[in-house]
Amino acid sequence: MKKFLTLLVLLLMPATALAQTPPTSYSLPDMNFDMWCQETMHYSPHRCDLRLPRDNKKFDKYRSVVEHFELLRLKNRRAEEERNQVIMHNHSLDSPGNNVPTLPGSAGTIPNPH
Repeated sequence: MKKFLTLLVLLLMPATALAQTPPTSYSLPDMNFDMWCQETMHYSPHRCDLRLPRDNKKFDKYRSVVEHFELLRLKNRRAEEERNQVIMHNHSLDSPGNNVPTLPGSAGTIPNPH
């Protein structure tokens, strides 16, 4: 029974460690060749339907640039959210009693000098 519990704890440890780590993937929006072709490049529907190799290359380059900057934007947003979380939830105003120096035998109150 003791071996079973030890094994169970060891099996559950990686799962809990993964559950506590922040996500490292970012969901980038899907890009559509046809929409890019007609709305961004303003090519004719006929040309877009042909999906020429040079148009595919242009689309791949465009998508790469857009994804690069979108990834930077998402990373910056996540970093800002984490900074805000630290500022809003880890400051000393939440529990001012923790910052009051105490002497041995005192109740943590500041004596009145008068």
